Amino acid sequence: MASSQKTSEHGFFQGNSPGGISTASHSQGSFIMAQITIRFFAIAFTLAAIPVMITAEEPISLFGMAISPSYKQSSAMKFLLGANATVCAFTVLSLLFVWPLRRSGSKHINYFLLHLHDMVMTLLLMSGCSAATAVGYLSQYGQPETSWSPICDIVKKFCHQILISTVLSYLAFFCYLALDILSVHKLLSRETE
Repeated sequence: MASSQKTSEHGFFQGNSPGGISTASHSQGSFIMAQITIRFFAIAFTLAAIPVMITAEEPISLFGMAISPSYKQSSAMKFLLGANATVCAFTVLSLLFVWPLRRSGSKHINYFLLHLHDMVMTLLLMSGCSAATAVGYLSQYGQPETSWSPICDIVKKFCHQILISTVLSYLAFFCYLALDILSVHKLLSRETE
């Protein structure tokens, strides 16, 4: 006699796969692997953005004066650098809390706290990227209404490095956005269990 496969009224995650492995545990394993993989990408992007921002410097001579633009001269760039360093450190720490979630009996509050962490990191990256984008836009195009001249035609290498650091930070932001979506999906699926 063939054993019938059960699927509860709560949906697919409660049933068994043809091999006899619970789809809930398979889903849990996929969730953990996705969490760890995306967190490693976020670490890589923020870690790469930091030295690119720090080394962004281009000494020039303008009207007989030596000028050396640096990220230190912009509060927005310093904020983005601090945001990247903070997110990188907290992402490494969060890996320690993701691993215990691989057990199927993990408490609902653990998923909620992980989601809360991810939301804070997402907001921090979003605010840092937004500030850097605004300053980068002004550096590239200026603002004639307030007599702010663009500087990127003079310090192209500096602006290019700032752009690269900002793009890497945006990639980390999208990683955290994906983590937020995964966490919300997991929280909602646990509600129906």
